[in-house]
Amino acid sequence: MSGTFVGMPAFPRAAHDAVRDTTLRGNLRHATHTIRAKRAKAVAEVSDWAELREAGKRIKDHTLRHLDRYLEQLEESVTAAGGTVHWAADAEEANRIVADLVKATGETEVVKVKSMATQEIGLNEALEAEGIRAYETDLAELIVQLGKDRPSHILVPAIHRNRGEIRDIFTREMSEWGRPAPDGLTDTPAELAEAARLHLREKFLRAKVGISGANFMVAETGTLVVVESEGNGRMCLTLPETLISVVGIEKIVPTWQDLEVFLQTLPRSSTAERMNPYTSTWTGTTDGDGPAAFHLVLLDNGRTDTLADEVGRQALRCIRCSACLNVCPVYERAGGHAYGSVYPGPIGAILSPQLRGTGSEIDASLPYASSLCGACYEVCPVAIDIPEVLVHLRERVVQGGPATREGNKVVLKPAKGHAAERAAMRAAQWAFTRPGVLRTGQRLASRTRRLHPRTLPGPGRAWSGTRDLPAVPAEPFRDWWQRTHGTGEDGGAK
Repeated sequence: MSGTFVGMPAFPRAAHDAVRDTTLRGNLRHATHTIRAKRAKAVAEVSDWAELREAGKRIKDHTLRHLDRYLEQLEESVTAAGGTVHWAADAEEANRIVADLVKATGETEVVKVKSMATQEIGLNEALEAEGIRAYETDLAELIVQLGKDRPSHILVPAIHRNRGEIRDIFTREMSEWGRPAPDGLTDTPAELAEAARLHLREKFLRAKVGISGANFMVAETGTLVVVESEGNGRMCLTLPETLISVVGIEKIVPTWQDLEVFLQTLPRSSTAERMNPYTSTWTGTTDGDGPAAFHLVLLDNGRTDTLADEVGRQALRCIRCSACLNVCPVYERAGGHAYGSVYPGPIGAILSPQLRGTGSEIDASLPYASSLCGACYEVCPVAIDIPEVLVHLRERVVQGGPATREGNKVVLKPAKGHAAERAAMRAAQWAFTRPGVLRTGQRLASRTRRLHPRTLPGPGRAWSGTRDLPAVPAEPFRDWWQRTHGTGEDGGAK
């Protein structure tokens, strides 16, 4: 299996194959149900969870409204603390900046903290093309990298693998990347973790360049924050001589007081812990302590266009906790690979089509990768109304296709395909805005209801093959209301 998502099929086809994999479904069901139950227990301990959730939402919304000001403040703070800030409009520019920074050190290998942003831009592949090898140090990311696999979960990228599969990957692949797996390795968690620790330790001690993302950036001090559970992040952030952090521009918060809210909600929503075992913060550089050089690459890559969409911009509140994945019935059955993106599950279904546009087959299909049950919204610690955005993006796919930004407005270009559905929606819009036409249509439907077919013809046969067509009532509601209440259609007396 390739390690990238390039060329992935549309969600319906990918999911169709995934649901037939009984091992995958078993792994996902066990893992998501376990995490879901632990999260619910951790959240129940907090009496003011609803208030924290609302506070997180408001902080994020405020920051996004004034993003330009806070980004400028962040740049000033990072620079004053001894760091260097780089601005990257897209993935290509970000990859070029990082590759040039690594090559300037003369090094040909880097160690990495788990980072969604670097996965989004395909940094590992870009560095490899420049002769630089990137080593993932998060345990799950290591499993994915050694297995030449793709991440399938935001928090647990190797959630689709069981212990036996992981043991086989370590035994087969570790020697190609460094220290081999111990002889006689079993699938017990302790032995697997020890094998990974021994394998990674030599890389931590040798590497001169570290690459990270960040969970948060504090504008007032220029501080970056990474939360993790294994300690590998602390090693990557402190041991190398040069640290390069690639961070999406939406990860900013104004103050440390704002950060306090998210340090309560993120660990409970993600790992079901009261706080993360390792919370690392760094501000620029300090003589004799940590990396001597710090570079911050601020990544746009579609975020500004997303910000211009009044409905879709709420996806930028996301703090990457993955709670929505663990409660989603679609994700549980289809798995993360079916989403064709490093952002799987409900949040991926609304984030990827906005960052990448809806011009491709996979991105046009993602807004439909949901039953709209609303479970994702209920658990989101920053109250992203994912169902609302999904419906909004479906409208974009059907009516307007990919979005482009013209000035301060998002303009929808004509979409390819979906002609029949688009025509049907426009016909419905025309009828619903003309009360006389709607009334006549309702009465005609009622009087001819005995002639209505039980199944739809043509392409509609696939829909009605598994659903019953709703029965048309003998009398339209408007006629019933007028007859029983003696009022006109506008609700007034006759």
